[in-house]
Amino acid sequence: MSDNCIFCKIARGEIPSKKVHEDEEFVAFHDINPAAPVHLLLIPRRHVVSLQDIGPEDAGWLGRMVTLASRLAADNGCRPGPEGGFRLMANSGVEGGQEVPHLHFHIIGGQRPWKGRMAPNA
Repeated sequence: MSDNCIFCKIARGEIPSKKVHEDEEFVAFHDINPAAPVHLLLIPRRHVVSLQDIGPEDAGWLGRMVTLASRLAADNGCRPGPEGGFRLMANSGVEGGQEVPHLHFHIIGGQRPWKGRMAPNA
């Protein structure tokens, strides 16, 4: 973990958040500026800056993170199946729109039709 990273501080419990999941590897919490009715952030406890820093040795925990994202979406109100669903998004680097330099997935859903700041052509 990094001493100055806001997401590391959330993972350590130094900054309050509305957590929906916490285990030895990951923490998930509600986004403070949601783009949809369901908008969670899922972070690894380990400090990884972005997907640009992922290598073959990270396949195990990253696979568990993606699997957890799907479960968290369903547990927090995203309907399953082709009529439901959710968006899983990770911004990487400044040009990719990443605002916090700690790998995180946005789990977004719970609205139909899709609209908002991350909609195509929005």
